[in-house]
Amino acid sequence: AGLLKKAREISVLCDAEVALVIISNSANMKVEEFCSPQNKLEDVLKKYQDLSGNKLWDAKYECLNQEIDRVRKENDAMSIRLRHLEGIDVSSLNHQELEVLEKTLENGLASIRRQEMEIRDAREKNIQTEEEEKRRLTYIMHEQHVRMGESLRDLESGGMKRDLPFAFRVQPIQPNLQEQ
Repeated sequence: AGLLKKAREISVLCDAEVALVIISNSANMKVEEFCSPQNKLEDVLKKYQDLSGNKLWDAKYECLNQEIDRVRKENDAMSIRLRHLEGIDVSSLNHQELEVLEKTLENGLASIRRQEMEIRDAREKNIQTEEEEKRRLTYIMHEQHVRMGESLRDLESGGMKRDLPFAFRVQPIQPNLQEQ
């Protein structure tokens, strides 16, 4: 705590760029850091590296920084392109770029219309299939209803037809005399 206090005082009194990093040796590996209020720790360490010639960052870190910068630039370019596709900031484009943008939008619109038609066709096909299935099931139910009506009439009239789906057999209830 005293060391952090002295670093703050040096930063204010001497108008110096101060960076302090303390890592404890104990099991919890506690990290304390301080940097002058007007600076960032990374900036002070980079300045130290440049002035002293000591390498603080390895090649892997530099490669990652370059990759981050590349992705950031690519993201910015995509953001600008997206704004152009939305119709924002198109005044900065020249005639040729506007033609390319128009062609891109026309292709996108045509693709969306094709997809919309495919979905509409599939929906209509589903509706037709459902209607055909409904008609088929209605016909089957009607046929079964007619057959059941004929079977009931035959039962009521006392005559049994051979094509009935079920038959009854009546047995008298008697005690089982063999179990004794």
